[in-house]
Amino acid sequence: MAKVAREMVEKAGVNVDQLLELLVKNASAELTTYYYYTILRVNLIGLDGEGIKEIAEVARIEDRNHFEALVPRIYELGGKLPDCMKAFHDTSACPPARLPTDPRDIRAMLQTLVEAERCAVRGYTHICNMTAGKDHRTYDLALAILNEEIEHESWFSEFLGEGPSGHFMRHGETSPFVSKFLK
Repeated sequence: MAKVAREMVEKAGVNVDQLLELLVKNASAELTTYYYYTILRVNLIGLDGEGIKEIAEVARIEDRNHFEALVPRIYELGGKLPDCMKAFHDTSACPPARLPTDPRDIRAMLQTLVEAERCAVRGYTHICNMTAGKDHRTYDLALAILNEEIEHESWFSEFLGEGPSGHFMRHGETSPFVSKFLK
């Protein structure tokens, strides 16, 4: 644990135990989303599914990166991950992004993907609001993840016909905002 770092965050007025609970719940959401997106991705088949597969893969890999980036911050602040994977899964900040009943229903799959991203956007916005001007390191990390989650939501939203995302999918690069935390 980084004692002085935690002390500075506490002195700035952040309830570190509450922040740690949010970070663990969001780390769980990232890892479980990575798992469920793996199942969704392999079921994106056919003409409609193939068009979404690559973008789902980028979101899947970036969600895993988010988990990897969150873990060090949890331990720096004196927290830890649950010892039991099932307990960790069940603490997720977001509901499981399960495969729809009809795995050939691409629209239902897109709805699952966009709802998972929207939940993440809400979670990281909350952490940013909680840490802004008080815990610079956690804020920077949560903001980086938020930027990527907003792009994921926009990509899936565009496929649902909700409007253009305004940007293109990444090719050959993942986690442009979070990568600095993975070095």
